[in-house]
Amino acid sequence: MLIRRETPTDVDAIRAVHAAAFAKTTNDTSQVDATPVDAPKVDTPPVEATLVDALRADEGWLPAYSLVAVDSDGLVVGHVVATRGRVAGEPVALGLGPLGMLPAWQRRGVGTALMHAVLGAADARDEPLVVLLGHPGYYPRFGFRPAVELGVTPPQPWGPQYFMARPLTAWRETIRGEFRYASPFDDL
Repeated sequence: MLIRRETPTDVDAIRAVHAAAFAKTTNDTSQVDATPVDAPKVDTPPVEATLVDALRADEGWLPAYSLVAVDSDGLVVGHVVATRGRVAGEPVALGLGPLGMLPAWQRRGVGTALMHAVLGAADARDEPLVVLLGHPGYYPRFGFRPAVELGVTPPQPWGPQYFMARPLTAWRETIRGEFRYASPFDDL
């Protein structure tokens, strides 16, 4: 597996990765389907599949932080992106996400490799802070902790255990206030 920056030829593959990674399955009991039995089913792509396209068109897009994992045949099997976020109106943070892998590549270290790569790239480019909304059982292994512990508050009333931040080498204690993702996140 190789981690590299996305190229223009990866766009469709990235969309497919997120569509597969975040697809609702019939066995997914966390999703309640209130559609009547006789109503036609409409397959809509998960928001993560179209979110990356919207982020690419936004001023918060930072190409250096859109990374793909490719297998030995060159197939894109995973993707992560971080875009410009703001804390108290200042461009001093990155908003990480989405992070996705093809289902056959989940639990095989692809997500870990992508996380280390994007965090390493951000640190090397002197980004002070990376913020995400994610599972509190997964992201602490990468140094994430509740953002409120750093004085960074969520843009919506999310539980503090899910809104996490990872300070990097350039982080300063004066980075405090409400976090704002790139504008396409507001449309979710």
